[in-house]
Amino acid sequence: MSKYVFGVDIGGTTVKIGVFSVEGELLDKWEITTRTENGGENILSDIAESLKDKQASMGLTNEDILGVGMGVPGPVKEDGTVVKCVNLGWGIFNAADELSKLIGLPVKVGNDANMAALGEYWQGGGKGYSNVIMVTLGTGVGGGIILNGNMVAGVNGAGGEIGHMTIDTEETDVCNCGKRGCLEQYASATGIVRLATKALNSSDKPSKLREVEVTAKEIFDAAKAGDELAVELVEEFGKRLGFALANVACVVDPEVFVIGGGVSRAGQIILDVTKKYYQKYAFHACKDAEFATAKLGNDAGIYGGAAAVL
Repeated sequence: MSKYVFGVDIGGTTVKIGVFSVEGELLDKWEITTRTENGGENILSDIAESLKDKQASMGLTNEDILGVGMGVPGPVKEDGTVVKCVNLGWGIFNAADELSKLIGLPVKVGNDANMAALGEYWQGGGKGYSNVIMVTLGTGVGGGIILNGNMVAGVNGAGGEIGHMTIDTEETDVCNCGKRGCLEQYASATGIVRLATKALNSSDKPSKLREVEVTAKEIFDAAKAGDELAVELVEEFGKRLGFALANVACVVDPEVFVIGGGVSRAGQIILDVTKKYYQKYAFHACKDAEFATAKLGNDAGIYGGAAAVL
């Protein structure tokens, strides 16, 4: 009898859900709305209902399903305790136990960036490696660490929070986390737009960025077209990210950095500029780490959820 596993990825606006074979094939995927009102009290019951509906439509009983793996946007302890998810309105509680009670299946919960890392390690850009650092460049900067095939969550679930490494002690702007000078303030989509706005305001240099609404995509497109100001911004981005990853490598010495998230859609230009500065700052023994683009896109989290169960 075939066995199946569910992967769930909770985002601020939608919850992505997938059902997988144990071999790693995504058989079906769908989304439901994330209802964050009233402290997100409906989120888990909505997920449980959606999973039960899918089970019924596939004619599966709980015996056919090995479990549910779920990623959430916040720190998660080893036992499934969520330590505040600001975007969902959640405080501190054991999300794994709660969902398990609702659905009657074993549940594994992890941080969403760690789950994406696990997904890319299992079936994506990190497949074939056993020591992987996943870097997600989106609205923020997330990270996930896989060492010898195991996810590193840390004591408080903050392992892999590379977006909040302090890389500039002189920064005056405040990061979302309340600190100043975090990697996220330079290497995320919002971060590179922040740098662009400052550069455009402080110089008269002609740039096609002056004619458009500045987004991360516009900046990378302009750089590819040779726009001088945009090229400088991309260099700054690569320098900040390469510097941070060189420091990460001194601690975990990975085989490969897998770069994902919306910003990574800019493609090879990101790998090239980041690797250039990484090699400049890296300790000699770590210099040969490879750089790869993530392959699973928005599905990385649900793949990771499935992998966490398996």
